[in-house]
Amino acid sequence: MNIELIKEIVDYGIIGILGLMSFLSIWFYIERLIFFARLDVSKYKYREELEIDATNHISIISSFGSNAPYIGLLGTVIGIIITFYTMGMGGEIDVKTIMSSLALALKATAMGLVVAIPSMMFYNHLGRKIEVLIALWEIEQKKNFDAN
Repeated sequence: MNIELIKEIVDYGIIGILGLMSFLSIWFYIERLIFFARLDVSKYKYREELEIDATNHISIISSFGSNAPYIGLLGTVIGIIITFYTMGMGGEIDVKTIMSSLALALKATAMGLVVAIPSMMFYNHLGRKIEVLIALWEIEQKKNFDAN
């Protein structure tokens, strides 16, 4: 198999997966923000029902945030393996080839962090919003109890 083809597969494969994860993380974050804006906690009879609805899709964002660095690291490791393989197979060491291969490897790590950091910020922000919604529901329940 051609080494250049392997480089392109790693580059587009890893970066593509991370790009998809980034898109989905943003998508679910916006979806949750819209859901929370329209949510009426007084319509829930049980706290568990509210928690189920409020926490929907939250674990996906967390999974993207926690796994993106590992996918980026996988791209880095594969990129470095390709670099060493290229160096070992060639009689002469071309600095330009080595540097471009290492840059490709580091690009995967950087992209993993670019996906992970905002995803974890989204997750933490939504987690706090869920805590506030549950607190508002509990206040509503106490008001209803005191009124009776």
